[in-house]
Amino acid sequence: MSKILKVAQLDKIIKRTIRAINESKSEIYEISEISRRECKRLEDELADLKEQVKQLICEIEVLEVALKESKRRLMLINKNFAIHTEEELKEAYEKADNLRIELAVKREMERFLIKRRNELEIRIKDALKTVQKADKLITQVGVALGYLTGDLQEVSLQLEGLQHKQLLGLKIIKAQEEERQRVARDIHDGPAQMMSNVVLKAEICERLIDTDPKKARKELQNLKKIMRDSLQDVRKIIYNLRPMSLDDLGLVPTLQRYVLTFQEESGISVSFITKGTQSELKSVISLTVFRIVQEALNNVAKHARARNVIMQLEFLDDSLKLYVYDDGVGFDTEILNERNEDISSGFGLVSMRERVELLGGDMRLSSEPGKGTRLNIIIPFTQEEEVHDGEQD
Repeated sequence: MSKILKVAQLDKIIKRTIRAINESKSEIYEISEISRRECKRLEDELADLKEQVKQLICEIEVLEVALKESKRRLMLINKNFAIHTEEELKEAYEKADNLRIELAVKREMERFLIKRRNELEIRIKDALKTVQKADKLITQVGVALGYLTGDLQEVSLQLEGLQHKQLLGLKIIKAQEEERQRVARDIHDGPAQMMSNVVLKAEICERLIDTDPKKARKELQNLKKIMRDSLQDVRKIIYNLRPMSLDDLGLVPTLQRYVLTFQEESGISVSFITKGTQSELKSVISLTVFRIVQEALNNVAKHARARNVIMQLEFLDDSLKLYVYDDGVGFDTEILNERNEDISSGFGLVSMRERVELLGGDMRLSSEPGKGTRLNIIIPFTQEEEVHDGEQD
């Protein structure tokens, strides 16, 4: 009787524990959902803010052109004062001054919006961390419930799947962090440095505007060039994150443009060949192929010491084939395979293979020291519906 009582008490304790865990799971889920909604709200606000920045940049460019024209007219009136009235001179001066003030206001607005954008990005990152922590806790609680309810076999299978997902998740998180670091480095080394220079130049112009207008105009011209260079760098960063031409023009034109830019920047000759009848591809396939080409050519530029690259894209009835060959130094693939067993190893080639396998495709890499590297990839069209359309990293 005592043993039965103890078992009953134990069963009661377990049931109470399960009930408490279920309640905690609901609370954690609620936290996760609130954080997701906050992320969505912040992302919408960030998108709106980016649109405002884009519009403001266009307005600044228009004002710069107008100010330049106004200054040119003022200079002509000064040179030919005899044929112009004092009223015309005053009007030209006031117009140039008003444009300068308006431009300064717009630039200040731009600085404010960029600061606000950076703050939003930090808040989004914090909210995402909360979501990730909550999701992880929900998973752990689910495993605990599985053990307590006695479904050990199912839990074992779940753990095996979770282990694989965790490994893949760690790789994805590592890749995301590396990508964020790369973007942060690009922004710090490019636009951020240029914006600091803009502030310095603006202060110089402010000091010179009354004492030495000619030198101030020269500094303003330099300022305009810095802003244009900064805008070009920002557009390049945006393109590397997600080339809009994939949606507007398609895969082949986007690759042609990327190859042309790669050749100009690296000095490596790339022969890009297409075969077969080009067909409209799902966004996920186009983006996957573009990312693979991007990673492959980056590897060539960083490691291969190659002079020539041959890249072939072949459209078949039921699949897409990609072939990339370089005449570089090559490497030992066995060493690479050993490194890929470790999560701390490089994500580039692992990322390529996993992207391809998620689409039901196949990737083969062959290389030997001194004999270059060959990359062969085939992606079937029939598997594309099984994959979520869009990029998750």
